[in-house]
Amino acid sequence: MIVAPDTPLSALRFLVVDVETTGMRAAFEDRVTEFAAVAVEGGTTVPVLHSLVNPGRPIPWRITELTGISDRMVQGAPPFGRIAPLVRRALEDRVFVAHNAAFDWGFVSAELGRAGEPVPPVAQLCTVKLARRVLPFLPRRSLDHVTAHYGVRITGRHRADGDAVATAEVLRRLLADAERLGAATWGGLQALSVQGTGAARRARRSALPRSFDPDSFDTPA
Repeated sequence: MIVAPDTPLSALRFLVVDVETTGMRAAFEDRVTEFAAVAVEGGTTVPVLHSLVNPGRPIPWRITELTGISDRMVQGAPPFGRIAPLVRRALEDRVFVAHNAAFDWGFVSAELGRAGEPVPPVAQLCTVKLARRVLPFLPRRSLDHVTAHYGVRITGRHRADGDAVATAEVLRRLLADAERLGAATWGGLQALSVQGTGAARRARRSALPRSFDPDSFDTPA
């Protein structure tokens, strides 16, 4: 999906996605264990798709501790290939949004490719990057910190459906704040998301001990 820079934010159709996975390496052995997508259009939020996914490999115990998703839970779940056509159709004509979009899109695109589904060209929006610009006063932009700022309750933290719904609510509030900052179009939103990011990051790092990674709390969600 190619979005014209002058498209008003009110005309955009967003698909907020969250995935739970067996690890961090989308291109290698790690796989999706849960997928959720929520549409945000015209100020409304509508769940689109949610499913546990059988990753076809054991789930590490540390992942089960974090998400609560176990091998037994996904034993009868469909492999990603079974839901891949639904995922691809949901992505069509929508802007892909996630809290750390590079992570979630990396897994979604890799799984679509393995399933033999065409990987659609998508415009992407990362709510972590947008929060850095819209909420520069927050010490961290993890989903926990941004939802706390906006008073958004997460029902089911580190589960795909709970995190996707919370991220969708965060997106609505970030878009409203972005408009107040003058970003009323897709081009304006993209410019706001990246403007000054490098300088701001360097400034944060120069004020911190070298062994500390200030962005480690931002990703993944």
